[in-house]
Amino acid sequence: MTQPILTARLAGKHCLSASTQCFHLEFVADGVTDLAFTPGQFISVLHEDATGKEEMRAYSLASAPAANRFALCLNRVKGGYFSNLICDLAIGDAIQFQGPLGYFTLREPITDSILIATGTGVAPMRGFLQWLFPQQGPNRSQGRHIWLVYGTRHAADIYYREEFEALAALHPNFHYLPTLSRPLDSWSGLRGYVQEHVARIIEERAASLGQPLPAPPPDPSIPASELHFDIYAYICGLSPMITAARERLKAFGWHRRQIITERYD
Repeated sequence: MTQPILTARLAGKHCLSASTQCFHLEFVADGVTDLAFTPGQFISVLHEDATGKEEMRAYSLASAPAANRFALCLNRVKGGYFSNLICDLAIGDAIQFQGPLGYFTLREPITDSILIATGTGVAPMRGFLQWLFPQQGPNRSQGRHIWLVYGTRHAADIYYREEFEALAALHPNFHYLPTLSRPLDSWSGLRGYVQEHVARIIEERAASLGQPLPAPPPDPSIPASELHFDIYAYICGLSPMITAARERLKAFGWHRRQIITERYD
């Protein structure tokens, strides 16, 4: 079934990082009062290029459902077409899109979860966190431990840093771990790549629960579609990071169904 084409207008915009030219953009969808979606999904933005050919690009939603509003997070790209087109929008300008769509969503019931992201891969993670820890309404995390391990090169490029720090201060079961691969000497936080810190989380958690590592394989009599785990990892970013993180998790005995990924390259 073909998805209807909807229109949304830019209602808010601010630069998250001057060095990477990353923007947070807030839209209001026309003609709908409730843009229903599941956190982690994406929309496909449509636009005609200079030759009249219709182009389409997918962008993860950087927000949880909120009536007919949604947010995107994306960088300007040198020589890019779609990303620059969207980043250059002025307040009131419109885009056309289809969706939301996609399966990069939290598995239920909610379990301990490790959210792993680099760059604008943090967009769907922000949607997850807004849904789990809403400003108004019940806390949906159910007391489960939620880790956000976010990697980038420089401190100035930690997107949504203040927002996530404030969330961690409010909720003891949310753990925010930004890590830099090329920090200045003045940086006092975590250093290195995300998979290194994910490994430490898994080792410390297993030790506290008395669980063996690597984890034993699931009961082979249980169909794969019916498997459930007490912890999942959600990974979004470029392919090399996803591959590295997945391999680290597999070395701990994690099942492929515990590892949910979304690539944006």
